[in-house]
Amino acid sequence: MHASFPVEERDILIPGRERETNQQIPGDPSIWVFVIGEMVAFSCYFAAYMWDRGQHHGLFLQAQRDLSQNVAALNTLVLLASSLFIALSVHATRAGDFAIASRFLTLGGTCGAAFVVSKAFEWSSKLAQGLTLGSNAFFMHYYMLTGVHLFHVLLGLVFLGILWRELNKGSPPRARLMEVGATYWHMVDFLWIIIFPLLYLMR
Repeated sequence: MHASFPVEERDILIPGRERETNQQIPGDPSIWVFVIGEMVAFSCYFAAYMWDRGQHHGLFLQAQRDLSQNVAALNTLVLLASSLFIALSVHATRAGDFAIASRFLTLGGTCGAAFVVSKAFEWSSKLAQGLTLGSNAFFMHYYMLTGVHLFHVLLGLVFLGILWRELNKGSPPRARLMEVGATYWHMVDFLWIIIFPLLYLMR
C-alpha cells in the first residue's frame, strides 16, 4: 500500500526549478525529533559498551581479533557511497532532473543492499565459528549493536523504495518526502561511522 502524506504546494517540485522555501533544515521537523531520539537511544548502547569494555578490557581485545577490519572498512565505504548517492539524488530532484535522481537513488539503495548482504555473511561466519550472542560480553554487544543498526538499514531500504516510487510515479515528487527519506538514511550511515571504530578499531 502506498503511504499517504499530506501534500502542500511547497512540497511539489517543479521541473527545471528548485523549490523555494524558508525552511532552515531539510525535511519535516518530526523526522528530526525521531533522529534525535534515535541518537539518544544509541548513545545509551554506546555508553553500555564502553562501560563493559572498561570492565573486561582483555576479553574485548581478544574477541575483536575474530572480526575482520578489512570487511568492516569496506562496508563503511559502501555506506558512505550510498549517502553520497542519496544526497546527489535529492540535489537532482530539487533541480527537476527526476530521471537522474531515480538513478542515483537506485545506486544508493544498491549500496545499502550490498551492506545487508555483507553483514549477513559476516554473521553467518561468526555463528559457524560458534560465536553467538551468549559467547561473551563483547559478542553480546556486537550482535546487539550491529543487529539494531541492520534493522534500521532494512527500514531505510523500505523508505528508499517509497522514494523510488515517488520519483517514478509520473508527476513531480514531494520535496518534503524526499528530504525526510534522505535525512533518515544519512542518520543510519552516521551511526555506522560510530559503530565501526567502537567494534572493529578501538584497542
